[in-house]
Amino acid sequence: MTGAHILLVEDDPAIARSIVYTLERDGLVVTHCLLLTDARRQLALRQPDVLVLDVGLPDGSGLDLCREVRAQSSLPVLMLSAHGEEIDRVLGLELGADDYVSKPFSPRELLARVRGMLRRARMLPATAAPAVGASPFDVDLAGQRISLQGRALPLTRREFGLLADLLRHPGRIRSREDLLSAVWGADTDSTDRTVDTHIKTLRAKLLEAAPGHEYIVTHRGMGYSI
Repeated sequence: MTGAHILLVEDDPAIARSIVYTLERDGLVVTHCLLLTDARRQLALRQPDVLVLDVGLPDGSGLDLCREVRAQSSLPVLMLSAHGEEIDRVLGLELGADDYVSKPFSPRELLARVRGMLRRARMLPATAAPAVGASPFDVDLAGQRISLQGRALPLTRREFGLLADLLRHPGRIRSREDLLSAVWGADTDSTDRTVDTHIKTLRAKLLEAAPGHEYIVTHRGMGYSI
């Protein structure tokens, strides 16, 4: 993972310097932007391996950029926020952020999160597998795309991981802990609420693609299944 490109969007100079120093010392390449306009320009020039994005920025909200990025790609997004409020965290996850860190935080913790995202992004195609038999789903592992009845689903990276994992185990109940470990990694500090939030948005996209069909079954107190 040495040499992976990280795009950091953070307007606090002290925080930015600390993050850049820690990431670059670990062998990562960091491009730092103070404003959303600069970040959009950098994204147009080159897609990074991970986007580290502050929520509160002088020229707007990082949540808006997260929404824009997620509508176009499955680029891993790590959100930063000084608020630490649950509503910010949930909104960021619903918009497609892969992880969330509240300020103040340790630069080493952020590095661990970034490296975990890089690792999962590279390992996911090898650990996911398509369903077999007469399934209405078609899984493209290389492109990290899933189609339902021939229609490509606009999935985030986490939604792809969840659906691919459920399709690997058709009819089997997957607990929230199983899904967290498979999709977020064993070292994540995300909670069951994170899984529920992503399942909710995933269900909405499946329903839009195939109205009247409920493909994901909730087993109360147990988990989810296809």
